[in-house]
Amino acid sequence: MGADRPFRIRWLGRVRYNDALALQHGVVAQSADDYLLLLEHHAVYTLGRRATEEHLLAPPEEVGAELVRTDRGGDITFHGPGQLVGYPLLHLAGKGSGGMADPVAYVCSVENLIIGVCQDLGLSDVGRFAGYPGVWVEPTGPNPRKIAAIGVRLSRNRSMHGFALNVAPDMSFFERMVPCGISDYGVTSLAAEGIEATMEQVVGLVAQRAAALWAQGPVERTDVAWAGRPIDVAAFTRGEGPGEPPPVERKPDWMKVKLNTGPEYRRLKALMAEQDLVTVCEEARCPNIFDCWNDGTATFMINGERCTRACGFCLVDTRKPLGLDLDEPRRVAEAVRSMGLTHAVITTVARDDLPDGGAAAMAATIETV
Repeated sequence: MGADRPFRIRWLGRVRYNDALALQHGVVAQSADDYLLLLEHHAVYTLGRRATEEHLLAPPEEVGAELVRTDRGGDITFHGPGQLVGYPLLHLAGKGSGGMADPVAYVCSVENLIIGVCQDLGLSDVGRFAGYPGVWVEPTGPNPRKIAAIGVRLSRNRSMHGFALNVAPDMSFFERMVPCGISDYGVTSLAAEGIEATMEQVVGLVAQRAAALWAQGPVERTDVAWAGRPIDVAAFTRGEGPGEPPPVERKPDWMKVKLNTGPEYRRLKALMAEQDLVTVCEEARCPNIFDCWNDGTATFMINGERCTRACGFCLVDTRKPLGLDLDEPRRVAEAVRSMGLTHAVITTVARDDLPDGGAAAMAATIETV
């Protein structure tokens, strides 16, 4: 690997398996840099090149999971929320002068990474289990159990795929398959072993160790927004918190925004309710809604009111989305006509549950408007 090749670490949040696979192929084909993609997947069972569907014990759709056959090594695995997946996309040195990369040495380095992270978190009895890939808890004890699966692919000295470390997933998903084709031993997670660690903490440790292990040049890390935990502050606003609330001076008049629910605002609110439409203004609780709506402008949000992402900065509903409303394009167009708009702003929630991500509904809305 080049001594000045950048090592770029990316935390991507929750990503569908096929999207992440396409991203891997794109990075390997187009970028000369080294990458470590860190993410969670939506629930999915993946079949490696040597996998047999006999190891899948129940239909994935019963639990809202996908089934994907992929180009990595290994048997069947599960990926889902609470499991940290890492895809190192590295240039690997060849054996000797210009030879092929050593797959055993590379897999060993991935195992070392996970073993080190587990030990950093206080799980000391982890290591390799002879004859079985991955990282195991109590590998020499009476009850070895797998905490991390490893499945890689090397092509032209570039690595793809990687590891899956169970942080705190729903372990019942593993009961619906024979994990990695191994029926004699069980699986576990950091949470099941009594390790309390957030995904953010584990990602930080993995990024730190991966940079020390694989980086040959400058290291750059970028994260998507981490979802914040909602905090109930009602007790404090009622003065029931510990101690007396400190006195706060009243804001000067020039800092206060007047709540102006004028006739145009009320007309638009009634129109949105009548047409059963969703706006970003309302769903994101925008503080400027009164100004914009009084000016007769609004941003329509289509494909429902529930988003499949959970961005930390956004207040849009993230429960399981409902089916598409096929009449929505007509109602949006009717609202645009009623408002007398020259230009209409139309956005959409993320719909990772749909094969096209909701693109067809967006096209239909634009055409109807």
